[in-house]
Order: sequence, then C-alpha cells, then structure tokens
Amino acid sequence: MNVKLTVTQSRCRCGYHREGDTFVVGDLCPPLCHELWNRAYPYVFALQNGADLDKGETRARAFDVCCPDEGRVCLHGEAME
Repeated sequence: MNVKLTVTQSRCRCGYHREGDTFVVGDLCPPLCHELWNRAYPYVFALQNGADLDKGETRARAFDVCCPDEGRVCLHGEAME
C-alpha cells in the first residue's frame, strides 16, 4: 500500500521542503531530510501494513508529524487506497 505525504507547513532552514510538496511512498524512501523521515517512517510503515492510527478522538489511516528542528516542517500522511 502506498502512503501520500504532503508538506503542510515549511520554514525549512535549508530550503529542502516547500509547503504543498507531495511524495508517494511505496517501496523506496522519499527525498526527505533524514530527521523528518525519522519522524514519519514509523507511521508510514504502520499504514503500509494496514494500521489505523489515533487521530484526536478517532482512528484514521492518516497522521501528522513535524520535524524535530523546532517543528519547522510539518507533514500530513495518508494511506492511498
């Protein structure tokens, strides 16, 4: 199963990521900086293997994460059917 990642906010110090950038993750890692990928990967792996994740008061096949560098870049991930 593929997972779509969308950059929802970006104040990236190096300019690697821009708001609105999208990546589809299948078998290979997307071109994300390693710190951001480190945050997103466990959720991507879970969705690729059929998990439903906690999302507020509900469960969803989606997640939101921000990079560890003061939350400068935020991603929304969702399973693609």
